[in-house]
Amino acid sequence: MRRVSFTAALVFTGIGLFSAQDHRAPQIESIREAELRADLFFLASDAMRGRLTDTPENALTAEWIKARFERLGLSPAGADRTYFHPFSLATATLGSPNTFVANARETAPVTLKVRQDFYPLRFSASGHVKGPVVFAGYGISAPAQGHDDYRTGTYAGRVVLVLNHEPGEHDPNSPLDGVVTSEAEGALRKTLAAQAKGAAAVLFVADVHNHPGSDGFDFAARYFWPDNPPRIERYALGSLVDQVRIPALQISAAAASRLVSRSGRTLEELARTADAPGGLGAVSIGEPEIEIVTTVTRRVVPSRNVLAMIEGSDAALKDEWILICAHYDHEGADPSRIFNGADDDGSGTVGVLEIAEAYALAARAGRRPRRGVLFAAWNAEERGLLGAWAYADQPLVGRDRIVAVLNMDMIGRNEEVRSAGDPRFLGLDVQTAESNRNAVNIVGATRSPDMKAAVERANAAVGLELKFRYDNNESNLMRRSDHWPFLQHGVPAIWFFTGLHPDYHTPDDRPERINYAKMEKVVRLVYQTSWEIAQRTGRPRLASGPRNQ
Repeated sequence: MRRVSFTAALVFTGIGLFSAQDHRAPQIESIREAELRADLFFLASDAMRGRLTDTPENALTAEWIKARFERLGLSPAGADRTYFHPFSLATATLGSPNTFVANARETAPVTLKVRQDFYPLRFSASGHVKGPVVFAGYGISAPAQGHDDYRTGTYAGRVVLVLNHEPGEHDPNSPLDGVVTSEAEGALRKTLAAQAKGAAAVLFVADVHNHPGSDGFDFAARYFWPDNPPRIERYALGSLVDQVRIPALQISAAAASRLVSRSGRTLEELARTADAPGGLGAVSIGEPEIEIVTTVTRRVVPSRNVLAMIEGSDAALKDEWILICAHYDHEGADPSRIFNGADDDGSGTVGVLEIAEAYALAARAGRRPRRGVLFAAWNAEERGLLGAWAYADQPLVGRDRIVAVLNMDMIGRNEEVRSAGDPRFLGLDVQTAESNRNAVNIVGATRSPDMKAAVERANAAVGLELKFRYDNNESNLMRRSDHWPFLQHGVPAIWFFTGLHPDYHTPDDRPERINYAKMEKVVRLVYQTSWEIAQRTGRPRLASGPRNQ
């Protein structure tokens, strides 16, 4: 656990700045399990058909949340004085032509086949590129974490060959977020990093030294671009995809082996060099030249978050904000099943509404928080945290004025892991629901001891069992909810989470299975924590040093 200096602790504690009466959040008793239950039985009803992004039921949910905020008398915090924060999603279809010629300068060039030897990624730009190939390790540019594969070399006009994944992906002490998949590891982020260096295109290949025998390229290609469209569209954040101006392709290990053959090393030998501490830099592989054509058709899909606010009362602090959030989308329905999403994340959504009501009642009684409070219901979380990313990337208030983010996602059940072999619970200990009957996980606390301390103080009056155990776990929970984008932008953020269970992402995640008495306690804990942070003069800080302790 990271330490916080005595000075920082003193500043955040704000000793003597408010009375014992101020310590208890006003109107906390208004958060009641009966109201949570009534809202959730509506939100997660069969009539809402799982609230899938870009469906009528999803749009209706947004309107319902907006109406609730409006009825409470909260001010709109969206765009143009509305309750909505619009953003764009992007989907893609594979067009034609898509071609790849290796060793294009030689007398016997090799023509590769799309969906057999290569395929464009969904966010790829369409284009025609011809140029030499250079190897750049994992293609990660994360100087703040001590790794930059572009620290040496020339990339302008070249095609960059990079590995999938990241160095030290199974090392708890990796500077790239331990065993949590780092944000810089994603193919879209790597493509933007290559583009920023002037690369003409980027090629991805399996990190065969870490995942031997994992190529299975034919199957992977046809899964990526299936013959029949999937039930749920595959989305990316439109504002990020719009930035991509170069082709990005996945190629088979066999194709990559051809490209690196003149380097005198095998693909596996070359890949092993990419684990060099700090990043690799450009490595010549004999200047093989390729010529590629990519054709990817993008479709823009409008989406929206729902935001409201209550203004702060302190002249010095009212322009700073506490953000309380959850996501309202889920997995929709197929012809025979409805994925109701009661716990994921109907529970968090109705929790936001209850906390918003408590703040509204307190304001009517003359007790406003010193800082302002934003209430956010994100869309498209299940599609990749896209609503939260849209706001974190381009917030409607200054990002430096967002003091803390308190995220609720799956706060209505007891964590239960029945088998260590279930891939849905990778890295989690076998545990019974009974053993977690009064427990809540606090995810992200290692990034800010101040936030951890605030939760612990707030819990003194609530009495839950707090567990701080999943920040550096191969389950990847640290990056699987809407606090993550804010952490990536340097904003202290934590996730309140009562844990995975066998009904997670199944049709059995229904409102009648929620533990409403415990949920009431969790929501009160979030409210009390937010009130404490809103009232204190000092603001929470992120820890310095390693991010994976």
